[in-house]
Amino acid sequence: MTPGQTIENQSFQIIRSEMGTHHFNALAETIVVRVIHATADFEFVQLLRFHPDAVTAGVAALRAGCSVITDVHMVEAGISQHLLDQVGGQTQCVIDDEAVRLRAEQEGTTRAVAAMRQLAPQMDGSIVAIGNAPTALLEVMRLVHAEGHHPALIVGVPVGFVSAVESKDALITLGLPYITAQGRKGGSPVAAAIVNALLRAAVTNA
Repeated sequence: MTPGQTIENQSFQIIRSEMGTHHFNALAETIVVRVIHATADFEFVQLLRFHPDAVTAGVAALRAGCSVITDVHMVEAGISQHLLDQVGGQTQCVIDDEAVRLRAEQEGTTRAVAAMRQLAPQMDGSIVAIGNAPTALLEVMRLVHAEGHHPALIVGVPVGFVSAVESKDALITLGLPYITAQGRKGGSPVAAAIVNALLRAAVTNA
């Protein structure tokens, strides 16, 4: 075991000892632990919410080699390429593409929204991980309702003060598998930690 792995294991032991009582099953608890490890914020024990099928749907999609669509490159960069390679998956993030910039200008919207519209054809069966932009999460839900797209799992944890709370509250009522964090907290490290925990489950329990 490397020194880094030793420190990580010690960190997980500390986190579990300080989490207190909770209602999460074993796989969901692993996700919560990794989110706390990424943020040092134990409030996520109370904030994280899981659709009953979220973990099984996410793991199954990853084992099938699904794409992981992200709103920003910070989420994409935090996802383990090593683990993705083991399941044959890939990340997709187009927020900086010139076509997305032009589309946002033409449609009078944000690049985050335009990026989700650009990736809509790849969305069915994918995992969509939103860590930064509430507008991206709102657009994903619009694509589900209005155009019938069907991601396997939506990880919706945008951070912020404008529409973040409302977008995550709406996600809970969408009817598709989701993992979210109620309230204003979230962010790219949270989204990446959730996807990485699912990837580890997909690889370890294959």
